[in-house]
Amino acid sequence: MSNLRLFVACVAIWGSTWLAITFQLGRVAPEASVAYRFALASAMLFAYCRARGLRLRYSPKEHAWIALFGVLMFSVSYIFVYHAERHVVSGLVAVGYSASPLLGMLGMRIFFATPMTARVIAGSVLGMGGITLVFWPELAHLGEGSGTALGAAFTAIAVVLSALGSIAAHRNNAAGLPLWQTMAWGMLYGAVFSLGVMLASGQPLAFDRSMPYILSLLYLAFLGSVLAFAAYLTLLERIGPARSGYIGVMVPIVALVISAAFEGFQLPPSVRGALVMVNDQSVLRHQHVVHERREPSAIAVQLVTPVEGLR
Repeated sequence: MSNLRLFVACVAIWGSTWLAITFQLGRVAPEASVAYRFALASAMLFAYCRARGLRLRYSPKEHAWIALFGVLMFSVSYIFVYHAERHVVSGLVAVGYSASPLLGMLGMRIFFATPMTARVIAGSVLGMGGITLVFWPELAHLGEGSGTALGAAFTAIAVVLSALGSIAAHRNNAAGLPLWQTMAWGMLYGAVFSLGVMLASGQPLAFDRSMPYILSLLYLAFLGSVLAFAAYLTLLERIGPARSGYIGVMVPIVALVISAAFEGFQLPPSVRGALVMVNDQSVLRHQHVVHERREPSAIAVQLVTPVEGLR
């Protein structure tokens, strides 16, 4: 599948999961819902790997790196997301995740010495500003109520942990660990860790048998976890975490459209200006690559822009 189709799949699916997550909140603890989601997704992936005869045995060191990836990507980051949506509007959480491209570049710079340019940083800041402008009416309520600051903190922690998960995934790919098996084991480790967090915090292991909860759980497990993460991690392998993180800028736009269609969210006048800012971000990154001297190296591949890299 082409990079463009993988990118579109991630944006479309993850743009809709914000709505699906709201059906997971209620009687079941967020830690339990996260554990159910990724345990189910892991079972699907293990069945797929078995059917294809893929190798599932790895050394203790490899399992340690896969576990780190799984805990960061499929457990603690999502636990904080679910808790955040209990305290603040979903738009604020989406705004937080628009910071993922910049965090991805910072992570690549710190851990892999990948170059960063002022033009690319400016592009990421523009994109984040555009998403903030879209959700400004919701952000205006940040000071109302004691729970909003806590929700904002949960969002910030979730974004950082997710970015670290992407860095761990990039490291595992560079070490030659295969996609499907890494996802299967990583989601299993994430589910077990989430369950452990729930038990350690003294929360009961509950399950909601209502149809909305079950259907949203299946949607999040299969589409939101198996298919979307397979597409994302494939992009991560091809164009690196910095450019794959551009998905985090576009997902809130899709979430906004879905919210307007299904939740009656009124599109504010600021949306038009925000879309212009997001488009300017893409232009800045494209100009950066046009002027970048091409080198046949892994770092050069990671510096491909979202637009050019998805062709």
